[in-house]
Amino acid sequence: MNQLKKCTAIKALMLLVLFWMAGASWAAQVAGTVVQLSGPLMAKKADGAVRILSMKSEVESGDTLVTEKNTYAMVKFIDNSEITLKPSTTFKVENFSFEAGNPNADSASFNLVKGGLRSVTGLLGKRNKEKFAMKTPTATIGIRGTTFIAEWVEPSAEAVAAREAYLLASTAALDPLAAPVQPLMLAQGPVPNMPPTIKPGLYVQVIDGIINLSNSGGSQTFNAGQFGFTPNVTTQAVVIPQNPGLRFSPPPVFNPTSSQPGANTAAPPKSNSVDCEVR
Repeated sequence: MNQLKKCTAIKALMLLVLFWMAGASWAAQVAGTVVQLSGPLMAKKADGAVRILSMKSEVESGDTLVTEKNTYAMVKFIDNSEITLKPSTTFKVENFSFEAGNPNADSASFNLVKGGLRSVTGLLGKRNKEKFAMKTPTATIGIRGTTFIAEWVEPSAEAVAAREAYLLASTAALDPLAAPVQPLMLAQGPVPNMPPTIKPGLYVQVIDGIINLSNSGGSQTFNAGQFGFTPNVTTQAVVIPQNPGLRFSPPPVFNPTSSQPGANTAAPPKSNSVDCEVR
């Protein structure tokens, strides 16, 4: 009887070990590591769990990264690609898979939900460009070994707040007896001058090579020296004549060799070329 109990206990222990090993194999793949950080950075899991990341923290496939208003964060992926997040950014690693000896398993699908980033291509993007996709609210960016900048511009919170405050204050000052008519007339009248803003949408600037923007409105290719814009997901991107004001300024330690638009610096080595910069 004791021998039977002992065998049963051993079998139960072996089953527990097998379940633990299976769980470990089902866990999300480690996609990269935080290598530079200037402030708070959070990782949200699909199940709602939240982790506070620090230097050398691992980032897994499926993580949604969120930076605070003063935080820049650089993640180095296992294929040696790099993504630097700017402050107030929400960025999801939808699916990242890389095996040095198995190119057919490559997959890099990202989603810029809010804010901006810079992306430097690694081995995956160089050998399987078609396996890389950077989604944004209005279009998907495909890489072709290029250097480009892109910026997702949301409606100005300041402009919206200023207009609402103006309308509320003006309406409150009206004669209550005239309220049914005058608020509507006032709302249709001219609004005080607001600070100049860039029209909301996705902007791109091609520094070198070629990029492609695709959405439900169509697909458009941009060559070196061109600027592009698409305001929404149903409008095909078009060429615009000049730089609308794209900027990306992480601390120097994050990007000691890359150059910014308009900067008088030499081109970076090819191994560190910037493939995309999204804001």
